Amino acid sequence: MEKYISAFTNAFTETMQWTWDSILFQVPWYTNYFWGLIVISVAVWILEMVMPWRKNQSIIRKDFWLDGFYMFFNFFIFAIIISGVYQILGILFNEIGVSKYAFAIIEINHWPMWAQLLVFFVIIDFVQWFTHVLLHRYDFLWRFHQVHHSVKEMGFAAHLRYHWMENIFYKPLKTIGVMILGGFEPEQAYIVHFFAITIGHLNHANIKITWGPLKYIFNNSVMHLYHHVKALPKERFHGVNFGISLSLWDYIFKTNYIPEESGTVEIGFPGEETFPKGFFGQLVSGFRSKKS
Repeated sequence: MEKYISAFTNAFTETMQWTWDSILFQVPWYTNYFWGLIVISVAVWILEMVMPWRKNQSIIRKDFWLDGFYMFFNFFIFAIIISGVYQILGILFNEIGVSKYAFAIIEINHWPMWAQLLVFFVIIDFVQWFTHVLLHRYDFLWRFHQVHHSVKEMGFAAHLRYHWMENIFYKPLKTIGVMILGGFEPEQAYIVHFFAITIGHLNHANIKITWGPLKYIFNNSVMHLYHHVKALPKERFHGVNFGISLSLWDYIFKTNYIPEESGTVEIGFPGEETFPKGFFGQLVSGFRSKKS
């Protein structure tokens, strides 16, 4: 037991120290996700001001500050809190003989770095797409995912407005995705990380982006707006357009849906009127049954 307590404490303090060092610019720039998130957010926010899609939407839109808090809570505060738990799980997996090579299917270590990063990006994105589908298909998972869909005006910060339990759902499956690659995660994975944040911010921003012919590969703000639409087609009541960075999976699995591009549709979900509006209410909302 002492071993686990020590592992938990060390992971907690190390993650907290790393976050503090990031704030003080005491880590390499390419691993400084704290200021990287801020730079990307400010850049996309400026684009929202310069070329707004919904011109009657305020620059400081509804729930702007709540979404901003979610960005830092999910990326940093929760990461510090949960780091010790992940460290203990890693020890337990090693003790029962489950190594990072357990599910290895593809060995890409000898490939050119650009190819390694591409495969890493595509596999992780598919895992996230699949997890996103599950969040919509199963009621227990959907109760947590409702936090993200409670957004009523889309903007870049809505990207990271999600319940902390989603970290619990995504992390194990993403880990398996890495294990498929023989436990390999490229040293330059920060490129994928920053690219994914940028795409996610743009997808939620008040900017009309379609990417032209590349819309069949990359997710975009028009497509993702319809993921948040309140009135879903009757035959697709579980949802549409589940893509994270890539729209490719939605076109392959026929979950794509873009009936028009005005950007004026109502977003949300049926029953949102009784959904908590504040952070602390949303924090516990998913643990309540429908009856309660």
